[in-house]
Amino acid sequence: MLRPTLPRVGLALAGVLLLAYAFVVAPGVWRDPGSGVAAPRHAPAVAAPSPDGGLFPPAGQAFIGVMTDSGPYDFAPVDRFVEAAGRAPQVMLFGADWASAAFDRSLFDRIAARGMMPMLGWEPWDHTVDQAARRTGLTDRQVDRLRATQPDYRLARVARGDFDAYLRSWAQGVRSLGYPVAIRFAHEMNGDWYPWCERVNGNRPGDYVRAWRHVHDVFAAAGATNVTWVWSPNARWDKTTAGLTGLYPGDDYVDWVGVTGYYGSGTFAKTYWSFDQIFGPTLGGIRKVTDKPMVVTETGAADTTGHKARWIRDTFGSLPRYPGLIGLIWFEVDKERDWRIAGSPAASAAFAEAVAGERYDVTWSPALRPRAGP
Repeated sequence: MLRPTLPRVGLALAGVLLLAYAFVVAPGVWRDPGSGVAAPRHAPAVAAPSPDGGLFPPAGQAFIGVMTDSGPYDFAPVDRFVEAAGRAPQVMLFGADWASAAFDRSLFDRIAARGMMPMLGWEPWDHTVDQAARRTGLTDRQVDRLRATQPDYRLARVARGDFDAYLRSWAQGVRSLGYPVAIRFAHEMNGDWYPWCERVNGNRPGDYVRAWRHVHDVFAAAGATNVTWVWSPNARWDKTTAGLTGLYPGDDYVDWVGVTGYYGSGTFAKTYWSFDQIFGPTLGGIRKVTDKPMVVTETGAADTTGHKARWIRDTFGSLPRYPGLIGLIWFEVDKERDWRIAGSPAASAAFAEAVAGERYDVTWSPALRPRAGP
């Protein structure tokens, strides 16, 4: 749990200013479950500088993060996760699509006010295409093809500046926050199920890196230096997922590298696959191109084979063996499968036991600088 500490005067003032912003819900964030959320009653917690100079997370430790279906609009799922895990998360991932989401400071401030570093999953597409496809009764692969075909969001358009006015509005907004945030831009690019994947939507080899660098450069030009850029491929497990060759933007454009993977669906629904089997090959491939800090940016386990608790225990036993792995974000959502730990006594107990140690005794505050090296 988060421990109260004595804030410095300047940081306390910054926290008070966060509360001055009204809570106006942005309609464009695609995980919006509705409105009616009360404003937070407290400012972001301010931690004393850590012994290694105020880094997040400190050396030798790792953070726990969470992603829910309601994001910063409703923290009830986060509260249930905290109760199940016995520890508050220090990072919250939420998503926004380019078709409708305007920058809304209140979403970031709500997360920061809960003592969590905001991580934006920023997605260049129209998510309603995906929603409409899922209502047709098509197979998952047919839905993938439909939602991945969005010519308006081809990578070449991003790279040549067609969205620059939109990018600048977000860059200026993020800069105005005045505290660190992470942006996971165009994740799972090595798949074929999003319009920003190079193998679909008329995209060509090299387009992804050009688009990434252009977005990064627009933020840099706007002075948005408080961004931790997170490059996050999908764990490679079948022919729908390509390797990483030609997709890494370079160390000058990336701060953290991540990977997405789940146990309990698709190939992993029939037999037991450990964390090392699902993630190991991709994490090894990442280490061939960069030594940037690594994060498991999305994961969860279903109980389709009755091994959810076992997988959680095995996973947390494996994490320390990967050098530079600084955090894990749990997908606390009932979607396609029930990935949540809340509501499952066995999974909750396994998770709580795994994160109870000193390795995960981490606090986030606006005073801390995101770790930039192994």
